[in-house]
Amino acid sequence: MTARWIRCFSAALGLGLFALAAHALDVVDERGVAVSLPQPPQRIVTLLPSLTEGVCALGACSRLVGVDNYSNSPSAVRALPQLGGGLEPNVEAIVALRPDAVLLAKSSRVTQRLEALGLKVLVLEPKSHADVRRVLDKLDQVLGTREAPNIWRTIDAGVSAAAQSLPAGARGQRVYFEVNSAPYAAGESSFIGETLTRLGMKNIVPASLGPFPKLNPEYVVRANPDLIMVSVRSAAGMEQRPGWSGIRAVREGRICRFDAAQSDVLVRPGPRMDEAARLMARCIAEKAG
Repeated sequence: MTARWIRCFSAALGLGLFALAAHALDVVDERGVAVSLPQPPQRIVTLLPSLTEGVCALGACSRLVGVDNYSNSPSAVRALPQLGGGLEPNVEAIVALRPDAVLLAKSSRVTQRLEALGLKVLVLEPKSHADVRRVLDKLDQVLGTREAPNIWRTIDAGVSAAAQSLPAGARGQRVYFEVNSAPYAAGESSFIGETLTRLGMKNIVPASLGPFPKLNPEYVVRANPDLIMVSVRSAAGMEQRPGWSGIRAVREGRICRFDAAQSDVLVRPGPRMDEAARLMARCIAEKAG
């Protein structure tokens, strides 16, 4: 009986170890660092709105225990502890939540400190359409959700549908998309610029200037865009900027001013990019001429 019991116990132990091994995973993040997780994390902190939205889009919103101050979608995350800005969040508050994994951007300044405190940290930061797809796939791997391919197909199809909804006469317009009144612009190589290209628009800021360059306001005057897209907050006083009254878009009132909620959709490279494309397409269609 003793020998038989030992064999049964050994077999059960082997199956248990196999099950643990089957759930354990090594994930290589955007630093090229392999992060070992014993199982899909059940307590997650996200410190970038696009990552928060990605986790929720994959059906794992209930696993979030804390987010950065700017994560506000979907509405359920607004009830979670807010842990500060993504660059320098409250490390003590993060540790107190006992997360299985912390998801943050490359630009965050607390990565090494969190790791030194024994936390599992994954650096993921989408900056282009291809990045959004790749990060969704990576989150899918981490969460064990197997939903990323369907979500990406929905995003991609939504952007294509937005492009197809535009009348032929609206295409080819020269667009200036302002992300900040400094002014910073969304250039051709940014994810916003990629969406504009798919919508058939021409960006006045070429890829050679980088994804989000700070411009001399005179540059915009010389470029003379047909259409301007800007948040309501950044648009304040735009018409009074030196020389801007002569810009075609300003002169003809062809400015789309997006409210705060719409701006959040537009400036986040994540699962709502199809919604962003629809907002842009509506603006283009309304102001075409």
